[in-house]
Amino acid sequence: MALIAMAVWDTEENRRTELTAKTLQCLYETVDHAKHRIIVVDNNSCEETKQLYRTWMEIYKGYSEWTNFEPLQVIYMNENIGTARAINQAWLLRKPGENAIKMDNDVLIHQNHWLDILEECIVREPKVGIIGLKRMDCIETPWHPMDWYRSELLMLPHELGQPWLIVEKVHHVMGTCQLYSSACLDQIGYLYQMGGFYGFDDALASIRAQVAGFITVHYSHIRITQMDVSDVKLDDDPYTNWKHTYSSRLMDRYNAYRIGLQHGDIPVYNGPEDL
Repeated sequence: MALIAMAVWDTEENRRTELTAKTLQCLYETVDHAKHRIIVVDNNSCEETKQLYRTWMEIYKGYSEWTNFEPLQVIYMNENIGTARAINQAWLLRKPGENAIKMDNDVLIHQNHWLDILEECIVREPKVGIIGLKRMDCIETPWHPMDWYRSELLMLPHELGQPWLIVEKVHHVMGTCQLYSSACLDQIGYLYQMGGFYGFDDALASIRAQVAGFITVHYSHIRITQMDVSDVKLDDDPYTNWKHTYSSRLMDRYNAYRIGLQHGDIPVYNGPEDL
């Protein structure tokens, strides 16, 4: 079982409501809602997005009344508290033994029951702390000339009759759609938000997991699309442009924090009191 946490900040200016709509539709179609639950944390989005939530909450409620569907839950913030802090608000509600997904609200996943496959990888290899779906713009390969991007293919333990599972051990699991094992979260706690709104929480979580003794991997056999401008017929994508500019200003802070984690000067655990 897993908790899917998704942070949303849609405004009239960044025009991301249609992306959120497509992502929620994708989750509805590809996730087993009898096993997994979704919590959206809204960073004070526009009214159009809030109406979208109300529509989907009614759909889930209708199914929940006569099936064992988990209802869709929305946590409303009064301001934009940032991506990682918003995800943490959902993770505070994680049940004992429950794995957790960090997911962006501009994602299409092109295979049913993808979450069950990711959980099966963790069951087969408990050393996997973070497993992510690999976007097509990621460049990790086993033959990459740079150490940071050079990966290692691992065949997971297998019993007769099981499907074969192969993952790619990497230094950094892209945060678009990541599954954190319950065991890993018990060791590293919650996401660390370096910037005021955004910045390197996924990269730092990968390092924290590795320092705690876990491995971080991509599962590349499920196609994932991070929706871009052409998918929603927009002339520009101000939100993505803002993210790139904002994160570039944090690079020096990120490198210093990374070194502190790897040298043991900064603890890997980030507790509720640090949120």
